[in-house]
Amino acid sequence: MVQPLKILFCAAEVSPLAKVGGLADVVGSLPKALAKLGHDVRIVMPHYSLIDEKAHPTVIVDKPFTMPSIRQPERVTIQSTVLNGNLPVYLIKNNTYFARPSVYGEADDLERFIFFSNAALTLPQMLNWQPDIIHCHDWHTAITILGAHKLASPSATVFTVHNLAYQGAFDYPFLVFSGLREDFQMGNQIFQRLPLNMMALGILYSDMVTTVSQTYAQEILTPEFGVGLEPLLNYRKDQLQGIVNGIDYSEFDPATDTLIAANYDSTRLWRKAVNKIALQKRAGLTQDEHIPLIGMVTRLDEQKGFDILEKALDSILKDTNAQLVVLGKGREIYHQLMQKVASQYPDRVAVIIAFDNPLAHLIYAGADLFLMPSRFEPCGLGQMIAMRYGTIPIVRRTGGLAETVPDLSTDLETGRGFVFESYDSDALVQAIKRAVAAFPRKEAWHQVILRIMQADFSWEASAKKYEAVYERAINHHQNKAEVKAN
Repeated sequence: MVQPLKILFCAAEVSPLAKVGGLADVVGSLPKALAKLGHDVRIVMPHYSLIDEKAHPTVIVDKPFTMPSIRQPERVTIQSTVLNGNLPVYLIKNNTYFARPSVYGEADDLERFIFFSNAALTLPQMLNWQPDIIHCHDWHTAITILGAHKLASPSATVFTVHNLAYQGAFDYPFLVFSGLREDFQMGNQIFQRLPLNMMALGILYSDMVTTVSQTYAQEILTPEFGVGLEPLLNYRKDQLQGIVNGIDYSEFDPATDTLIAANYDSTRLWRKAVNKIALQKRAGLTQDEHIPLIGMVTRLDEQKGFDILEKALDSILKDTNAQLVVLGKGREIYHQLMQKVASQYPDRVAVIIAFDNPLAHLIYAGADLFLMPSRFEPCGLGQMIAMRYGTIPIVRRTGGLAETVPDLSTDLETGRGFVFESYDSDALVQAIKRAVAAFPRKEAWHQVILRIMQADFSWEASAKKYEAVYERAINHHQNKAEVKAN
């Protein structure tokens, strides 16, 4: 039995307060699972103006205070709200950096998240609550890791890499302007080729580094997936561990989901077809439950496979009778491409360029197949959510997709989805054709749906693995302190 720990999560986005991607889902779900295991878990994030305070009322924690920023002293107010009835979330409020309608994509993102990371370090003293673990997520919180190291904080630190492609990179002038030059010089004494990005600081100075699947943890040690950080990751590989994400079963449950057209479970599977017809109607497609319907809820860019999907679409639409519904936002080139295809095949292809959570739930419930042809995928939540709703995934074998979706056998008696290896359009087309050809085999198809709905993707198992990581981080932190003392 692991002793109860005090754990502070530090992240740029937390569902349902502010969500852009899977990071928010993880930080909105994993703390709840850890709290159920008996730990005292709290979260700190920026207070963006997009947060709905009517849905999530806040209170001021303490009187406002002033703290340094890169440019000038800034006024800070810390407010708090509660998730899930008992999970405290502390919001760093500052009008200069966070009174904006967006989480990311601002010209001064580096400054904003340096400020947030430093402000997060003030929280334990303000609350008179010293965490055993500070668990930071992605580059936006790397300065918290650095600050804890410089202050010789008694808290052990864990740094989770959700997507190594986003590193918070900067140039030498910003290094000087930000005041980080001495920190990087200090870092270069430990690791000689420290790249100029925030992610590198989190990886170097944390007690443990985690990423969101075991496969991705191995992939990022190679030049193909390491995005320039593979030498540093290999340097820390003894403290690197992959833990596959879970999904929040209270949010993603076809039996209780209020956002879908008809609730169902494995004993009422016929009601899934009600959602399919509702989705086809909503998307303006031909309403016919006998036509295989492929769904995508995704970011439209190369990482998610849109470069090979672009080359595959002609064959998919000419050689199969499948329908396609795509929901998401991303690069404008793929917005235009997909909208053009939708205009050419209005009865078969629908493209909705938006973040639309109710429609996303309907796609998970109403589609027959869920497509994720990713170039790389650290973990992926979409395939797990889809399987929870009995929607069979089509995926490329990479990262978390490789761990969660074993390939279906020819007779469909083993496996969970249609998997392809090579990152090219031909392999993608063949996987889709294989899925469409299997769709009419109703009894075997039905058994696959039952099997994937019974798979366990809850956070419970992953939360216990994080407990073990926290114990390792505490031991590593104590050993470092003893070495320094001697």
